[in-house]
Amino acid sequence: MNRIMVMGVSAGVGKSTFARRLGNALHIEVYHLDTLFWKPEWVQASLEEFSDKQKEIMKKENWIIEGNYQSTVRIRVEQADTIIYLERSLPVCLYRVVKRWLTNIGKTRIDMGEGCKEKLDWPFIKFILTTYYRRKHSADDRLKDLQKLGFPKKIITLKGRREINEFLDKIENKKELK
Repeated sequence: MNRIMVMGVSAGVGKSTFARRLGNALHIEVYHLDTLFWKPEWVQASLEEFSDKQKEIMKKENWIIEGNYQSTVRIRVEQADTIIYLERSLPVCLYRVVKRWLTNIGKTRIDMGEGCKEKLDWPFIKFILTTYYRRKHSADDRLKDLQKLGFPKKIITLKGRREINEFLDKIENKKELK
């Protein structure tokens, strides 16, 4: 595991936290797609800017990139050797999004674009509610499709807090993976 994509069913699933913990354990730099996509004051980067930033990361020997962003997934997946997909229940994802907002009101998180203070609005909640089940039900097919792009990949699906924590504990304790 040298070039790792961390994806998930939804916002709030824990991609950023997972990626940071994995990066610390493996001593691999973590890149958050939100920091590449969002400019100050929630201005979106152009597709070209967003793509170019990812292509620069792809030149590195080791990386962990967390985030979904389907518009540029091909850039990452063609170079990845491992895809880790996280899934938790919709209520847990929503709870975590609200908790994250309450914890970070007025602040910019480390996994967010510079100058993008934490916010929570109805369009974001609606996005989570309207895409969660579609994404959950299509996850296996999407992962199989991603496997066909670029180098052969190890795909790891972790569902629920226990599976996620057990996986990270094994990495942190340098135990053999499945």
